[in-house]
Amino acid sequence: MARNAAFKRTCKLMGNRFELTVVSDNEGWANKKIDAGIAEIQRIERLLTTFSDDSETNQVNNNAGIMPVKVSGETFDLIRRSIRISEITQGAFDITYGSIDKRLWNFDQNMTALPDRETAKNMVRLINYRNVILDAEKSTVFLREKEMRIGFGGIGKGYAAERAKQIMREQGVESGVVNASGDLTAWGLQPNGKQWTVGIANPDLPEGVFSYMSITGLAVATSGNYEKFVMIGGKKYSHTINPRTGLPVTGIKSVTIITTNAEIADAMATPVMIMGIETGLHLINQIKDIEAVIIDDNDRMYTSKNINVK
Repeated sequence: MARNAAFKRTCKLMGNRFELTVVSDNEGWANKKIDAGIAEIQRIERLLTTFSDDSETNQVNNNAGIMPVKVSGETFDLIRRSIRISEITQGAFDITYGSIDKRLWNFDQNMTALPDRETAKNMVRLINYRNVILDAEKSTVFLREKEMRIGFGGIGKGYAAERAKQIMREQGVESGVVNASGDLTAWGLQPNGKQWTVGIANPDLPEGVFSYMSITGLAVATSGNYEKFVMIGGKKYSHTINPRTGLPVTGIKSVTIITTNAEIADAMATPVMIMGIETGLHLINQIKDIEAVIIDDNDRMYTSKNINVK
């Protein structure tokens, strides 16, 4: 009798490294299920990308301040959920972040100074989820201000991972993992019958591990300043911009969110980083079935009330 094994495939999707794992005793069967998961992620990429003129996202952006745009029910619902997360996080999560001027925030070696506070504040004037007007009856989206832009960089990976998992489970995959560059969802058990082991990245050594967790039926996402940053005056500034001030977040190296849904995990990691340790943990502790691990600039670890890390 064939024994279960974990069959994996890595590919670049949505500009990120995705790894899909299926546990099975049949490699051919497992590969077909991985194909189905990849096809679903590719479908979502076509829907949400800002790199294609005919994507629904770009149609909405191109008509900012002009007219509402009819979108699919799927895109409409994702935008509606995004706005709900903006409300919960008091604007720390905001899909209209796409309005930030990339020329001023390139986070490369040419960036040697931060913009002054007034310039930064002016840069984020178009970031305001309240100016995304939804009409559920007509399934339309309207950006109230000209030059406003939406983007799904803060939630799209998690949504795609969650959808790939759902497709694979519907096709009979009882155990597997979808890992979208560290934002992952895992279900079932490893071939050895144990839960999946997830490592929280060491913010100073992203290839290393800060701590481990055993999970199943859960999703994990991490936002960290090690992903993209700039050093100015000996201080590290994260690529994560506070939408209220227009300035980079400081004080926190990484935030890891553990919950039941990859979309929520992805969407909540960055806002907790923006809100700060005390406010962020206070919010997480009020929401059911969601936990957080925060590592500050001094390598101190803070956790929400029900977390257990090794």
